[in-house]
Amino acid sequence: MIPYGRQNIIEEDINDVCETLRSDFLTQGPKVAEFEQAISGYCQAKHAVAVNSATSALHLACLALGVGVGDWVWTSPISFVASANCALYCNAKVDFVDVDADSGLMSVTALEEKLATAFAEGKLPKVIIPVHFSGQSCDMQAISITAKKYKVHVIEDACHALGADYLESKVGNCEYSDICVFSFHPVKMITTGEGGIALTNSITYYEKIMTLRSHGVSKSRQLPPWAYEQHHLGYNYRMSDIAATLGLSQLKRLGNFVTKRRHIATQYKEKLNNFRFKPILQSKQGESSFHLYPVLVTDSDTRKALYDYLHLNGIAAQVHYIPIYQQPYYKKMGCVPLPNSERCYERIISLPIFYDLTSDELNFVIQTLNDFGEA
Repeated sequence: MIPYGRQNIIEEDINDVCETLRSDFLTQGPKVAEFEQAISGYCQAKHAVAVNSATSALHLACLALGVGVGDWVWTSPISFVASANCALYCNAKVDFVDVDADSGLMSVTALEEKLATAFAEGKLPKVIIPVHFSGQSCDMQAISITAKKYKVHVIEDACHALGADYLESKVGNCEYSDICVFSFHPVKMITTGEGGIALTNSITYYEKIMTLRSHGVSKSRQLPPWAYEQHHLGYNYRMSDIAATLGLSQLKRLGNFVTKRRHIATQYKEKLNNFRFKPILQSKQGESSFHLYPVLVTDSDTRKALYDYLHLNGIAAQVHYIPIYQQPYYKKMGCVPLPNSERCYERIISLPIFYDLTSDELNFVIQTLNDFGEA
């Protein structure tokens, strides 16, 4: 079965991790700081805090921005549930901003209209979390301008988008957001096994996230060398040196990973000739890293038929994503369905795209897709 995504692990990764296993540090050692500096340097952000998952990074980002009881956080419904759950962890309330039906990215028009209404009703959110779905950036410049107009914070959920470009800069530089979060889950651009990172240009947010990452505990030169103080209710969200070592090794090949994914995306675009589906819309403001390669079919029945057809032929396509507000847990909150999100979901299906996908496998997938629906 050809999966929709898969990690790439080589002997150099294994050897580097083994070297750390033989070292004096497995958890809180030098590799985590080295990995943080490497990621922040790559993205050209001032600060980075590595954690044990991107979900943890989103949670800490919300806390750093003061999200709490009574606050609203808005995000995209076309995402994994973590994009919304992070607000609930802070005892805040969640609402959703509609997407562009052809790209799956947060709609600037929908955001502007929703913020104007919320302002009139005195119900502005504290934080907006746009999601860089499939690897391409939302229109962050426009979102930033709109958010600043209403004094709303912005967290970029860039879990799909390490290596992507926006307005000739790397996603993650935080020029248009307070904090940006990446994921290092195995199917993402690089992996640490499990892991995530929060980037920011604010020393205040950086120090808060650093403290909360490790139980809310900090040390001071005024204390005895053995002493520490807990100032906040923090969490054990630390990344291990083992995970950071794998991340450092993987980061050396990020350029190759992105190049290969973009090549696969180009092959799909140029060789797929079945009128029953089309690629999602790609923005001209940047270039996706193509964590996913979603296509849009005509309707939900065709999507189900295509999904079954691909699996029958040994191709494990996937659907990304069921709108978060359709999940049973969120249905209880009475979230209002959003027309573009509904339209996007009923048509979308993700095709295989990963570094180790061979030319023969890719050509087989393309031929199978082109044959779909033939009598």
